[in-house]
Amino acid sequence: MKVAVEGCCHGELDKIYESIQFLEKKDNVKVDLLLCCGDFQAVRNEADMICMAVPVKYRQMQTFYKYYSGEKKAPVLTIFIGGNHEASNHLQELPYGGWVAPNIYYLVNRFLQVFYCSFFSIYFQLKQHMDIFLSHDWPQGIYHYGNKKQLLKKKAFLRPEVESNTLGSPAATELLQHLKPSYWFAAHLHVKFAALMQHPKCDGEQLPKATKFLALDKCLPHRDFLQIVEIEHDPNASEHLEYDSEWLAILKATNDLINVTSKSWNMPENNSLHAKWDYSVSEEDIKELLEEQANNLQIPCNFSQIAPVYDPAHPQRSREPIHVINPQTTEFCATFGLTDLNAKVKQMESEGLMEEEDEMDGADNPEEPSDYTTDTSGLSSSINPDEITLDDDDDDDDNGELSAHSVEPLPDHPFTDSSANFSDVRDLPDSMVVSSDETQDSANEELDKSGDSSMTEGEGRTTRTKAVKRISNEHENGSSGIKLIKRRNQSIYHTQSNENEDIE
Repeated sequence: MKVAVEGCCHGELDKIYESIQFLEKKDNVKVDLLLCCGDFQAVRNEADMICMAVPVKYRQMQTFYKYYSGEKKAPVLTIFIGGNHEASNHLQELPYGGWVAPNIYYLVNRFLQVFYCSFFSIYFQLKQHMDIFLSHDWPQGIYHYGNKKQLLKKKAFLRPEVESNTLGSPAATELLQHLKPSYWFAAHLHVKFAALMQHPKCDGEQLPKATKFLALDKCLPHRDFLQIVEIEHDPNASEHLEYDSEWLAILKATNDLINVTSKSWNMPENNSLHAKWDYSVSEEDIKELLEEQANNLQIPCNFSQIAPVYDPAHPQRSREPIHVINPQTTEFCATFGLTDLNAKVKQMESEGLMEEEDEMDGADNPEEPSDYTTDTSGLSSSINPDEITLDDDDDDDDNGELSAHSVEPLPDHPFTDSSANFSDVRDLPDSMVVSSDETQDSANEELDKSGDSSMTEGEGRTTRTKAVKRISNEHENGSSGIKLIKRRNQSIYHTQSNENEDIE
């Protein structure tokens, strides 16, 4: 099964699908699935744009609305998770996940057979092995398991956090050590990085488990944003997406813990104050769930348009977001006997049971960054030159425009072979202490051996699927050999005034 993995999408669906189709034609391959690791930006209209956590001058419609409207259809099944730059109002309509367009599925707080995302403590109750884990940010400390020297050469500003072992998400590290997935894909830091983490051997295991980690860049010219990975697939498995029975059983067991009020409360824990704190489920619980559903856990293809679609010929700049109940969530909750969060909130609001929040007075203020928080304190906290801040200057870099119609490589940028491979297996303690850069070899050879194929550019041996990068008329900054760090991604958030800045 050939799975295309993409880093930060930033709304550039047309370009991503173009790249996949170009490679399929060039190398006579067929991609079965596309996984996007966050910052997807499923923006349907101007109201969604208001709710996207980016400064006003970087709000651009991009191309998702064409897939939402039906003007276009995703040529390959696409599954994505959220990042820190999303149209939050849209994704909040689907607290249990769902279709955002035909053939494009939002994966949230759950896993589907082999897919898993989110950092909620409930998932520490999971017992089944999972093959693929998706996250936006990196697990803290994963950089010690790959070519750290090369990473810091590409992103020198990460050095303080890498050396202090604070880069990435501590919660993700806990899940990495607990769940031990075969693959972990991420994005966020806008750099391609591969690592191989071998976990300590547990009782009852014949061999210790290992996780292949791969982070990818954002969709920009000459950036490593896309890679094909060969994943083992059960030929007897369903051809349709299915809910995971263990996840559903845990959702049912924890449904009474849902809190839709503004009051703070503590989750049950093992401190003798709670009658129940362990919500892991038994085989009997799963069997009972399957019997209730007649062994049918297939995800219905029940997408429907419930919001106005952006019309480039008649933009509606005064359109404001409204609280919408998505029928997909209603159907899901009714099917499995769960609480519809949005419906519950709306009911309490209509009954006057919700505390009214202060009115947001920034809706008409062009300098207001967003109706949703842009706080990313839970993510990697480096002072990242690739990240947009509210006081960004107009730094120029690359002068590159996204290629709107072609991904054919320029003559001076030929296809080269894969760089995201895995060879340097290191069994570090839980502290994941900092190691010397000189001890890190390039994590390249193992992925070649495993049959994974790359759609990006790097060093190493030639593999069956070669590199593909977006192209443009971008140029390098001088020829002195000294690379100035400036904000990039100007084409993704390209305004009429041609601000050349970047977003993370």
